[in-house]
Amino acid sequence: MDSQMQDLETHHRIHSKEKLFSCNFCNKTFSQKPHLEGHLRTHTKEKPFVCEICDRAFSDKLNLKRHLLTHTKDKPFICNICNKTFPRKFTLKKHIRTHTKEKPFACDVCNKAFSCTTHLRSHLLTHTNEKPFTCDFCTKAFSQKCVLKRHILIHTGEKPFSCDLCSKAFNQNSTLKKHLRLHTNEKPFACSICTKAFYLKSHLKKHIFTHTKEKPFACELCKKAFSCQSDAKEHLRTHTKEKPFSCDLCNKTFSYYKSLKVHLRTHTNEKPFVCEVCNIAFHDKRNLKHHSFLHTDEKPFTCDVCSKAFPQRYYLKRHLKKHTDDKQFLCEVCKKAFFLRHNLKIHLRTHTKEKPFVCGLCKKAFSHQSSLKTHLRIPTNEKPFTCDYCSKSFPQKCGLKAHLGVHTKERPYACDICNKRFPRKYDLTVHLRIHTKEILFTCDFCNKGFYLKQHLKSHLKTHIN
Repeated sequence: MDSQMQDLETHHRIHSKEKLFSCNFCNKTFSQKPHLEGHLRTHTKEKPFVCEICDRAFSDKLNLKRHLLTHTKDKPFICNICNKTFPRKFTLKKHIRTHTKEKPFACDVCNKAFSCTTHLRSHLLTHTNEKPFTCDFCTKAFSQKCVLKRHILIHTGEKPFSCDLCSKAFNQNSTLKKHLRLHTNEKPFACSICTKAFYLKSHLKKHIFTHTKEKPFACELCKKAFSCQSDAKEHLRTHTKEKPFSCDLCNKTFSYYKSLKVHLRTHTNEKPFVCEVCNIAFHDKRNLKHHSFLHTDEKPFTCDVCSKAFPQRYYLKRHLKKHTDDKQFLCEVCKKAFFLRHNLKIHLRTHTKEKPFVCGLCKKAFSHQSSLKTHLRIPTNEKPFTCDYCSKSFPQKCGLKAHLGVHTKERPYACDICNKRFPRKYDLTVHLRIHTKEILFTCDFCNKGFYLKQHLKSHLKTHIN
């Protein structure tokens, strides 16, 4: 009878919110003695409840019970809405709120509501700025114990959560769950405006801004606005030149983690992105996307000045420099200026006589990769560029372009000095040497200079004869 009265008294405290039992260490109060006893072990670090299967110890008997379910895989509690199963009734109750959108736990400070008490507790610490959980490795402090646990795995390198389908390991269970959606193709986060679905909630949030055009995250230095906070953080590194991501193999540093991931594939030679049309593989998904335009002839990037279209944004950016007349890359030898660093690099080989592209069959060397490609077509007599007017084929694209002028009579390249017009830019470049007296090709025997390479070749025969 006495025990029943005691149980009734304990139960009454649930309604009265009376907390008779106080912790001597932190003054936290409890309505029941067993709750105080369990709490005291968080101070003493005592863990008397040990799992017989894996020897893992717990400060609370209830936590041991919950842990044992991870070994048995027993999930007796089923959701009536989506049939998902859970090891605990409490977890099922929490899950059901994701369907009902019920948020019964409200913050007393800002009235923000939450679906579970743990989320409310974590939120309350944002008001007090309290961070009671400290990392033993780097003394970094956290407001939540679960965040500290996740952080510690960065130091230990431990990845306890493994995918059963592809054996990929993760340091967080939540990351594993997200990863599994790639295998199941599950996209639980759908846009209410266009019904497009996403694997991650963060991707959906980012996508919604494409409808609202909202860009709430602005750069403090240049005021450029972004729809996503992570994009704003990444952009900031273009100002600070910060490169926090380092390659362990060659020590090369990167501003973005995704750039490091792509770079690492150059060491492993991993090329996971394969073209479905021609089976060419790429390190980077973006490169595959750009490559796919070659098969579709799609050119989605258009110049606002001359309406010329390009398959890649990179090529459009390069092209736009021609309209600005900004030639910022200067040759130190002859002072010739170029729009692109790449073009300057190629030009320098005319001075250094460097020929880095060597034919594997005859060992002939070339200063341009395109020249080597053309040379390799000689044994096969391959002529992949065909004229639509007369079906004549050419080994080089520039040869086809020059030939098309015969049919169209088009000569778009004009000399500024004598107004003579040419079908190819190359022809104009060669012609300009007549006016500038620029000599690129010199005879090794008599130092005589020539505008054209074929003139030097003809001249060399006079020495041989």
